[in-house]
Amino acid sequence: MTKGGMESVEVFTSEGKGRGLKAQKEFLPGDVIFAEPAYAAVVFDSLTHVICHTCFKRQERLHRCGQCKFAYYCDRTCQRAAWLNHKNECSAIKKHGKAPSENIRLAARIMWKIEREGSGLAEGCLVSIDDLQNHVDNFGEEEKKELRADVESFLEFWPPQSQQFGMQYISHIFGVISCNGFTLSDQRGLQAVGVGIFPNLCQANHDCWPNCTVIFNNGNHEAVRSMFHTQMRIELRGLSKISPGDELTVSYVDFLNVSEERRKQLKKQYYFDCACEHCKKQIKDDLMLAVKEGESKPSAETVKDVIQFSKDTLEKINKARMEGLYHEVVKLCRECLKKQEPVLGDTNIYLLRILSIASEVLSYLQMFEEAADYAKRMVDGYLKIYHPNNAQLGMAVMRAGVTHWHAGLIEAGHGLICKAYAILLITHGPSHPITKDLEVMRVQTEMELRMFQQNEFMYYKMREAALKNQKIQVMPEPSNETSPSLFHKKE
Repeated sequence: MTKGGMESVEVFTSEGKGRGLKAQKEFLPGDVIFAEPAYAAVVFDSLTHVICHTCFKRQERLHRCGQCKFAYYCDRTCQRAAWLNHKNECSAIKKHGKAPSENIRLAARIMWKIEREGSGLAEGCLVSIDDLQNHVDNFGEEEKKELRADVESFLEFWPPQSQQFGMQYISHIFGVISCNGFTLSDQRGLQAVGVGIFPNLCQANHDCWPNCTVIFNNGNHEAVRSMFHTQMRIELRGLSKISPGDELTVSYVDFLNVSEERRKQLKKQYYFDCACEHCKKQIKDDLMLAVKEGESKPSAETVKDVIQFSKDTLEKINKARMEGLYHEVVKLCRECLKKQEPVLGDTNIYLLRILSIASEVLSYLQMFEEAADYAKRMVDGYLKIYHPNNAQLGMAVMRAGVTHWHAGLIEAGHGLICKAYAILLITHGPSHPITKDLEVMRVQTEMELRMFQQNEFMYYKMREAALKNQKIQVMPEPSNETSPSLFHKKE
């Protein structure tokens, strides 16, 4: 079954998993298997005035829709591109008096599209909206209560002159959003800014060690009249060599968790029991729970105490981060590392979590040397655990490279930036804004490294002068979110 731009994949019935996607030809790491525009997408409630409602880029100055005063756009190009999807929403918001929540807005956009085009196969889609899983039957009491509230709010918002849908169908749409909503990120890929429905992507099954990754590409609206003008879309990209007939899989959760925890998360959010190779054989669990090797191996009791201490500290850290108390976060990290270091192994996930937070917050506070030390240890651990072409690994290596560069450790910084660039070329592709930023850093650090190798003394003199004349580039403020997860789940 192939359709518009989807010739290289087919839908098939995967044993024990329902529908899945299968490759029709060979793919290599970094190949785009398919790109898919959103069937419908909305910006999160909390960010509606700082994110463009068409391409989901974060911008300083946005144009506001003069009619509803709710939607914001980069420019006229984005505003014109949005009109088909915004027209009904615009008048409904004006009538309703205010915009409803993101879930209601997304459901309404889906329904208006169905009103325009019917609910059959949309162009380029392998499955229709009607055929997507809704898992409403699996909902617990709390979820059912939320669903009822959403349906009520939807009915209050939905205009009487639009096509009317039955309660069961409206519930189906909310169920689809709940288990298939894909997280959209800003152009830097660091913050979740919205949610969209991509029917073809929904067909890709989960594997904790997948052969594909999904990247959100905000598109290129500036190049209006050039061949490079692209719309906002997701891209399914190969991570390893894929042969014709292989199932295409993506990971719904971060791999950096023991198999039992990943399985719990998948069951709770997506209602299935993961039976992938890594979960069945608990591959890498031993690394993630490693304890210090050597003469005096810590007792099981000591290990248990340290892990409990780490969990408690992570809760305190989250609280301090929410309040912006970054010096308190650093203090908590240092105390925790002191307890962890004699007991936990270098790849233990509790140690790695603290190292990651410490390096990020110290970088933000411009304490680059200490941050670089922690970042190096974090990356060394990650490299033993993650798939070599993992997007989160690439982003972590990039962060570590920038931290080393800021700390004046140019050799290590350049090495890490090159390593990150090699990973992100595969996971994000050469035209993604993050990869482009990284390419600029790679060129810059290469130049500085040459200067450093020719005359170390002069290099440090020039660096010192440059830092005096310009404010050092501040690292972005640490966010409380881990990098956006693949599918958006209403908490």
